[in-house]
Amino acid sequence: MKKYYTLSEASNILGKSKETLRRGDRNGKLPAIRDPLNNYRLYKKQQLSLFNNFLMNNLEDNISNYIVPNHDYTVLELFAGAGGLAIGLENAGIKCVALNEIDKWACQTLRHNRPLWDVLEGDIKSFSFKEYRDKVDIVTGGFPCQAFSYAGKKLGLKDARGTLFYEFARVVKEVNPLICVGENVRGLLSHEKGKTLAGMVSILDEIGYNVVPVKVLKAIHYRVPQKRERVILVGVRKDINIQYSYPKPNSKIYTLADALKKGALYNTDVPISEGTKYPKHKEEVLKLVPPKGYWRDLPIELQKSYMGKSFYLGGGKTGMARRIGWDEPCLTLTCSPAQKQTERCHPDFTRPFTIREYARIQTFPDTWKFIGSVSQQYKQIGNAVPCNLGQEIGYSLINFLNQYYDKSNKFEDSISLESAR
Repeated sequence: MKKYYTLSEASNILGKSKETLRRGDRNGKLPAIRDPLNNYRLYKKQQLSLFNNFLMNNLEDNISNYIVPNHDYTVLELFAGAGGLAIGLENAGIKCVALNEIDKWACQTLRHNRPLWDVLEGDIKSFSFKEYRDKVDIVTGGFPCQAFSYAGKKLGLKDARGTLFYEFARVVKEVNPLICVGENVRGLLSHEKGKTLAGMVSILDEIGYNVVPVKVLKAIHYRVPQKRERVILVGVRKDINIQYSYPKPNSKIYTLADALKKGALYNTDVPISEGTKYPKHKEEVLKLVPPKGYWRDLPIELQKSYMGKSFYLGGGKTGMARRIGWDEPCLTLTCSPAQKQTERCHPDFTRPFTIREYARIQTFPDTWKFIGSVSQQYKQIGNAVPCNLGQEIGYSLINFLNQYYDKSNKFEDSISLESAR
């Protein structure tokens, strides 16, 4: 276990900017240890725990989930994408032993940023993961939502064949982790009138995992300046008598300004980068929309021509021709920022968010480079789990694993004591 943490590592663990920690050191409220060789700031594990209590009680946001791992914990990630969840888990203190991803550009992104990660590129169906059996604490996966065959009264693993959830369950069965975590869009709850989710729960039960009540986590409650929601499906191995608890929501809600400007989330303004443009006709329409406004702020005749038949349908359709305001979280990012019905226009300029702005809204670090064309980069970012949400989930997993290993160690100690007698 590490004895000291650098300023950068402490920043990631606590979810606070380096400048916040420097300021805390200067004013004596969060004092650092100085490296005698180069005068760098260093922090002990115990200090970080004390710092977290200070942050909870004295800073504007409530980082209540922070916890230090008592052991070295590992994760195998499936459907890894560009690494949003993996970064979050890493920042929480969990080591990624391998990642599987089929998209070649996402794999290049992972390898470029983390050369030491074992990236398994290709269709998950072509890989066996038996070498990891009983060697990995966690298996995660953002599997796509697909319908099953509902033959028979109880949906089993064989009925899920041909779906990617089958592959997720197959890998969990092969690896036998202590806990598994699946994540998906909110629509999974209502997919096939709830039958798909019920089938997933049934399958995890069949392969030896008790499913914790499924929960929707709203990213805005987990240090993410975006109204994004993810369904989290957690399975705990049946031989483990420890309850998993979801991460607690934080009280601070971050805005677009927090994402793109220097402040609580980032030490600098967002870097300049490439980005796509709106078609000329859409740009002319969006020029008329004020910050925090949308298509209903247009002249009535323009509303009708822009919306077409949708104008006469029910619902607010507030994501269409939408310009985000600085003082609000962004709406959920999509894989294509200029497509109709999901416009997220910059507050000051009539354009979509750039690549680095997109990444900031998803709480990726500025150092994380995305490989591929501009459209491929947007796709990778839009599909990702926000890094800060992943970090908060990581803390909840560490809390679970700390309890498991502490309990196991106490049991082993008692057995040793009995043997000694």
